[in-house]
Amino acid sequence: MFSINIYLKFFLIILGFVSGLILSLTMGFWYSFPFWLLGVVMLASYIFLGTVQSAAQLIQDGDFESADRRLRLTKFPRVLYITNRAFYYIMKGTLSSQAGDQKEAEDFFNIALGLKLPSDNEKAMVLMQLANIKATKNNWTAANNYFKQAKKLNVTQSDIKGQLDYFEKAMTNNKGQMKAARSMGKQGMQMMRGGAGGKRKRPKMK
Repeated sequence: MFSINIYLKFFLIILGFVSGLILSLTMGFWYSFPFWLLGVVMLASYIFLGTVQSAAQLIQDGDFESADRRLRLTKFPRVLYITNRAFYYIMKGTLSSQAGDQKEAEDFFNIALGLKLPSDNEKAMVLMQLANIKATKNNWTAANNYFKQAKKLNVTQSDIKGQLDYFEKAMTNNKGQMKAARSMGKQGMQMMRGGAGGKRKRPKMK
């Protein structure tokens, strides 16, 4: 999809309005009209589309720091076009998760989940991100609830289907471990906590 560099867009906004104002004062409105139009179109593009597209490309390239800086250039996320707004919060959640701030990530993903996502694929992706966050907190009941919601959706992307399958296996393994530990009593729980460096196998989101 065609995209204008955000800094070029800022330059065109300034150029359009400044040139439009100067020409309006010196030569009349019709001479300045093309510049006014340029400024308005570029400003509307920035307000309603934000920097979502370019930030998404940076995330795909693995440049999370640049993606975070690019998203910060979107100053009015609440007025973004609804699809871009949803992706904005998804990416904010992804970046927060990468930075280790799971609480902030969970907040962003919940905002995205409350918006009109483009398809079941995006909704399932958000639900699995939330399931993973709950799993990292050992809240397997909440993780399972999110997982069940995702399983009911019509997922067509193979990578998301793979995440669902992987998570289901991890949930099964975790339930088996918890059942065995309960049968062993307190000693079993202590053994589980002490084994493997005190870490349980948890599903990872790719």
